[in-house]
Formats: sequence, structure tokens, C-alpha cells
Amino acid sequence: MALRVWILTDGKMGDRVQCLGVANRLGVDAEERTIRPGKPWEWFMPWGPVPPAHRPDSASSPIAPPFPDLAIATGRRMVAYLKAIKAASGGRTFTVFLKDPHTGSSAADLIWVPRHDRLRGDNVLVSDTGPHPLTQEALAEAAANRPAAWDALPAPRLGLLIGDPVARARDRRAALERFLREVDHAKAESGSIIVTQSRRTPEDVMTALRARLAGFPHWIWSPEEDNPYRALLGFCDMLAVTADSHNMVSEALFTGKPVFPVITEGLNPKLARFLAKLEADGLVRPFSGSLAPYSYEPVDATALIAEAIQQAMRERATKA
Repeated sequence: MALRVWILTDGKMGDRVQCLGVANRLGVDAEERTIRPGKPWEWFMPWGPVPPAHRPDSASSPIAPPFPDLAIATGRRMVAYLKAIKAASGGRTFTVFLKDPHTGSSAADLIWVPRHDRLRGDNVLVSDTGPHPLTQEALAEAAANRPAAWDALPAPRLGLLIGDPVARARDRRAALERFLREVDHAKAESGSIIVTQSRRTPEDVMTALRARLAGFPHWIWSPEEDNPYRALLGFCDMLAVTADSHNMVSEALFTGKPVFPVITEGLNPKLARFLAKLEADGLVRPFSGSLAPYSYEPVDATALIAEAIQQAMRERATKA
């Protein structure tokens, strides 16, 4: 009998893709529940309570029964909802929370946290990188359907994945110029550069980058087209990722290709510790140094989390 699975988020894309990635790796069809408690209730999150209209016994509740066998959630607003499902189901629903719930290890049956978070416990799974929706098959398929213009670009091809390299800078102009100097360095170390940006990337950063790459073999994604993000991961010879995104670094390391984090000014201390650990383990190398090839085993936290869920649910079933 197929598992009934819910995914609970407040709709943030980064949260959704992590939960969906775990569900996909489990091989289950999950039902997404996008929940926004609204004010004043969200002020009390993650501790709760859920709004009266969202209690499981309310006809209008987004978590009304029949309850799932498995509920996967992330985001501080979802902690109280996950606990409410657990209580209302009589403990039958197995609950999973991704990232630190900030209420302790009792928030769910199984909790995954990145190593740079401090939460630990018998039910807490820890890894350096995070879950994602990628598979090697999906990357290969995307690369096979890459934009035709990429084939004319000389190797080695550097994939540049940009978030917001100037978000936390005190002097935004100086930070942007430092980023562009690193791009100049990459031009000297690569045959061509393929660029894709995120929703957070400021337009002035992209305008400056286009000007800096003028005359050099390159391709820049236009937001009017489908984002070839997966094709870039699967096709490029090496990857540079602005270090403001734990998700993007995690996904880049799933490829097994050389990964060079672009360190940005004012980097979150947690992310700085994350990157320092990856570099110490030989998984990433500085973008400001040599972009020479190197090898490592692809890193896949999604499989680790999925296996931990399956094992924990099997153990619970044998005790029932």
C-alpha cells in the first residue's frame, strides 16, 4: 500500500524543493500543503499555537484528517502544525522536519540539520550539504537538451551560478567591483562562462557582469526563457557558486564536478563555517585560486535523509 505523504511549507521555493527532493527520493507522491498562519499567529511561531481555524478538528483546516502516514515540513511557521498533526493522529503520523526547528529535538520524530547548526539529539540527522530534488538521470537529460549555443563555447566551460553577491556588503559598489575582479580571474582560467542567476540577483549586478564578459566567450540566461539551471550543472566542466546559498552549493556538489564558492562580503557566519568544512574536506576550492580540475565523490544528503526516514519508519513498525 502506497504511503500517504504531506509536505508542509509556507510556500518558499527553497523550502519546497528540499521537501520535494526528499519525497521524490523516497519514491512517493506527496501532497503539498502551503500554509500561511497570518498575523498575529505567525508572531508566536515556531512555538505556536496554530490558529483556531487551522486546528485539525476545524472543517477549514489545512491539516484536517485523514492524516498522512508521513509528514515532511520545514520553515519555522510549520513547527506547530507538525506537532498538531502528530497529536491529532494519535502519534500514527511519522513526522520529519528539515533544518533546525528552534524548539528542540522534540519537534518531530526525525530532524535533519546542516552541520553548521547546533541542534543535536538521538533523532537528529546531521550532514554538511542539504537535500535537493536532483538526480543524476535528470542532470544528464537536461544536459542533453541544453541550449544549442553552448556547443560553440570553448572548453573548459565554467558554470557561474549567481545569487546576490553584494547583499550584505557595507560598501555595495566596492563589493561589486571585487566580484567583477574575480570574474576577470575566471576568464583567465576558463575557456568560456555560462551564467544563470536566481530570483534574488539584483539587475545592476547582471548589467555589470554582461559588460565585464563582453568580448569573452560566454552565455547568460535571460529570465524570459526557461532557466537551464539543471543543464548547466550537467554540462559544464566546473562550477562557481556565490556562497550566499547553501542550497546551490549543495546541488553543485551533487554533480561531482569541481566547485569553487564565490565568497561574498559579510557572509553569514554559519555559511562561512559550512564552506570552511567543505574546503578542509577537499570538496571545494577557492574561486580566487587555480581553477584546475580535481575529483571527489558526489555528495548526496538527500539519499542519506531518505534512508534515515525509511529505517526509522521500519523500526517503528516492528515495535507497533
